[in-house]
Amino acid sequence: MQYEWSFGFLWRYQALFVTGIEVTLAYTFGTILLGLVLGLLIGMARLSRSRLVNWPLIAFIEAFRCTPLLVQIVWFYYALPVLLGVQIPAVVAAVAVLSCYTAAFYAEIFRGGIVSIEQGQWDAARALGLGRWQLMRLVVLPQAIRRMVPPFMNQSIIQLKNTSLVSVIAVPDLLYQGQLITADTYRPLETYTMVAVVYFILLFPATLLAQYYEGRLGRGPR
Repeated sequence: MQYEWSFGFLWRYQALFVTGIEVTLAYTFGTILLGLVLGLLIGMARLSRSRLVNWPLIAFIEAFRCTPLLVQIVWFYYALPVLLGVQIPAVVAAVAVLSCYTAAFYAEIFRGGIVSIEQGQWDAARALGLGRWQLMRLVVLPQAIRRMVPPFMNQSIIQLKNTSLVSVIAVPDLLYQGQLITADTYRPLETYTMVAVVYFILLFPATLLAQYYEGRLGRGPR
């Protein structure tokens, strides 16, 4: 029997879609901001030559980079409260895991961008008598940021897609709202097609912006 597609019923659920989009964007921008701050702190600390500083940070980074984000969310929400004896709200679990996950990637972007600056730049700055923080602020970071921006933008785009995973712990993001609509209408094909279209509308302009900026960086200053 041929399936008859019909999207008209989705108009009745426009409020749920709007709520889902708002929640998705709030989690995206909020966790990107928190991830940037935490990633900067970890990335700068990773420049230390002390093993006592580096090893715990490496363990943190690799724990989040080398395990699936979905597993992290489920473990943090269901398993960690058992260990701590304290219930963790879904909002807290989602924000904490998404922020730490993206911070692990941002930290390596920060560190990689800084160490990619040629040694001659560091030596020349020291020869001019610049202190460590002056060297970093005036010489290294201005050059490193140009190299960091493209991977930052790409990781941030991925972060928006990652927020869909918080639906497994009943955070009312866009995908979760789609699940509610599906449960109410028994029309999963149209519902999830519309969810995919909304994600595309949100993400495609961001990918174009990232490509445009990468192109400008590739051409260099005029």
